[in-house]
Amino acid sequence: MKTIIITGGAGFIGSHVVRLFVNKYSDYKIINLDTLTYAGNLENLKDIEDHSNYIFEKVNILDVEELDRVFTTYQPDGVIHLAAESHVDRSILSPLDFVFTNVVGTVNLLNAAKKHWAGAYEGKRFYHVSTDEVYGALGDTGFFTEETPYDPNSPYSASKASSDHFVRAYGETYHLPIVVTNCSNNYGPNHFPEKLIPLFINNIINKKPLPVYGDGLYTRDWLFVKDHAVAIDLVFHKGVEGETYNIGGFNEWKNIDLVKLLCKLMDEKLGNAPGTSEQLITYVKDRPGHDRRYAIDATKINKELGWKPSVTFEEGLSQTIDWYFENTEWLKNVTSGEYQQYYQKQYAE
Repeated sequence: MKTIIITGGAGFIGSHVVRLFVNKYSDYKIINLDTLTYAGNLENLKDIEDHSNYIFEKVNILDVEELDRVFTTYQPDGVIHLAAESHVDRSILSPLDFVFTNVVGTVNLLNAAKKHWAGAYEGKRFYHVSTDEVYGALGDTGFFTEETPYDPNSPYSASKASSDHFVRAYGETYHLPIVVTNCSNNYGPNHFPEKLIPLFINNIINKKPLPVYGDGLYTRDWLFVKDHAVAIDLVFHKGVEGETYNIGGFNEWKNIDLVKLLCKLMDEKLGNAPGTSEQLITYVKDRPGHDRRYAIDATKINKELGWKPSVTFEEGLSQTIDWYFENTEWLKNVTSGEYQQYYQKQYAE
């Protein structure tokens, strides 16, 4: 039986990866390691929390002693590292939080793996999940590839770039068996409503303004979170040690076009007159260090591992909206903070 630690497993992307691994690999033991900050929500995993091959550990990756205990207790064969502070706006307000979690926390995990694997690396893997934002911004043309130089422009992307470098450095210096992926913007079920799509779904439901930064022409490549989880599964099991893989949706959208599509779909599902939700669009002052365009070339993972997105953006967005409509209690608990009070009390130290 393999034992895999998945950090940040109660978060948005992490919960989808945990669910996939728990359901797909009954012969694996999956350790969900999460400190349950505001974005960590065990309600995301209620459907698998009683599975015999699933264990939750409330641990902060900044706590070296607790990491040592977890590695000693479970003797993991692999680490899939998703735990991170991930919101650019928050990084602008509090850069040090991102340095501690994303950089120091990653190094703590690398040290724990190096110590407990002690050079016996056969069958071991440290998989670091990162972002396309480390590459900086693109002009009107071109794509990020695995060879694109790093050029981070926000405290968030700088912290992730640093963590990427540390992972690769441990691979080179200590021969730790590492692999890295850089993904585009994720969307889908269970997304905490501070990011664009879930925030705007919630705001349209509650008839609140839809704040669009600047001129609304910022462009992003969007990746359905369930497709990302499948890609992570493939890279973990079949990716080449030491390699980097870019994971994108082949799916560029300008922010304002995305918002208008979202408004159209929401009006259809809510039975509103066409154009109703678009009236909520409000242009607001741009944020500092706002990258103009991201776009990923995911040719490498497609050719080498056979991965490609399973849904179009329109299909994925429609499924996402339906999920929020069907899970109004989850949305209520998340926006009110009730989920935090319950789980923080349940797993109080």
